[in-house]
Amino acid sequence: MRPATMRIVDTDAEQSVLEEILEAAKPPVPVPCQHLDYQFWSPFRYGRYPRASRFRRAGPTPGVWYGAENALTAVAESAWGALRFFAASKDTPMPRWPVEYTGVMADIQAGAAIDLMLPEMAGRGKWTDPEDYTDCLALADRVRARGCQAIRYSSVRDPDHRPNLAVLDCAAFAQSAPIARQTWHILLRPKLVRAHCETLRQRHMLVVGKIGFEQPV
Repeated sequence: MRPATMRIVDTDAEQSVLEEILEAAKPPVPVPCQHLDYQFWSPFRYGRYPRASRFRRAGPTPGVWYGAENALTAVAESAWGALRFFAASKDTPMPRWPVEYTGVMADIQAGAAIDLMLPEMAGRGKWTDPEDYTDCLALADRVRARGCQAIRYSSVRDPDHRPNLAVLDCAAFAQSAPIARQTWHILLRPKLVRAHCETLRQRHMLVVGKIGFEQPV
């Protein structure tokens, strides 16, 4: 059951009908992705992207699924995106209480990939520019045309700059569904983000910097 639709109906039967109506109004899932869990195929379903991300251009462009090798890196990336949203929408208040998120683990086995964290790739492009994605987008276009399925790169938002992964092709998912899940509670504040993982019994604090998070002093 998806919590978003559960809140606006009274019974499971009503929710099923609502979900069917919503699905009928959405674009079809691409055939190469249809065997995957919705958490994997979602970025490939919607062909029109509202604004550019690091490896996907705005407009009607091929999908990209973004992940991270460390859960806290994924938290930092997600929290930074949320902070940017609230900063751009001045009249939208931040949640007063921690928000629950589910982190999913994917088994990625790309037949062809490129690693921008290798020493020989340094200096070949602005792979970690916090705002200018020009070089990254041009690279994604080139390597996708050559059959590349994934790009490994350094996180700008994670204070330790651990690896992220951009999946360009549904075939890179070795298993159709998440192989593990974690529950996180994240509290956003303008200068500090607190993240608690119920699954791992971990607590983290991230200090908001100019282009990403910094380690607490």
